[in-house]
Amino acid sequence: MLIPLKTFSMRYSKSKLPRVFLIFCFVLLLAACEQDNYDKGEGTNSQMRADFVEAHVNGDKRIDYVVTDDGDSLGTDPLFTTKAIETADTIYRGILYYNKVKKNDGKNVAEVKGMSLVPTLVPVPPTVLESMKQDPLSFESIWLSRNKRFLNVSVILKTGKVDEEDLYQTIAVAQDNVEEHDDGTKTLCCRLYHDQNNVPEYYSAQRYFSIPIRSLTADSLRLTIKTYSGETVKTLAIK
Repeated sequence: MLIPLKTFSMRYSKSKLPRVFLIFCFVLLLAACEQDNYDKGEGTNSQMRADFVEAHVNGDKRIDYVVTDDGDSLGTDPLFTTKAIETADTIYRGILYYNKVKKNDGKNVAEVKGMSLVPTLVPVPPTVLESMKQDPLSFESIWLSRNKRFLNVSVILKTGKVDEEDLYQTIAVAQDNVEEHDDGTKTLCCRLYHDQNNVPEYYSAQRYFSIPIRSLTADSLRLTIKTYSGETVKTLAIK
């Protein structure tokens, strides 16, 4: 079933990633997108970084360390939380804004300035999405994380102010089929579903999502995206 989320609250069990992540939805009301504010400009933020991370939430619902897509494990100083973090002892996917600081003991830590949670979409059978539309959106980019755990995708969605609380756009990824090649390799063919759901298309909003690939058995993944100018097809090696 589609799970409507009013924030970007993406979490998974450490041991049950494939079963927990089925489909997640974007809620495009700007007030619903949880992102902590941070200062810009000179001073302590002049060396600020922005990295995709897996953030560990401890028993107090505070993030105590993160692992970046480059494989860098960093404790957070200080420990922090956001309104979107609802569950303890889990891992959240997000973009972390931080300064990388070396402490007196020689260890690097993340001096956190803010964090945006990122939806994680596991490919599901298309029968699960039979009632979901395939409305167009704008594709921006797709890339393989350096640690080869995720495909990260950036899209541009048309959105606008709405009065109804339950009016939101949704996206999901469907697994169409697996192609077997003469050299023995396999390509997982996927399709991006997007339901505009009558949300006004007044202005553009960039959104990211990640596809976890560690448990996939294919050698590459092909993602077909319906855009305003036609279908866009992107294929990336994932092994």
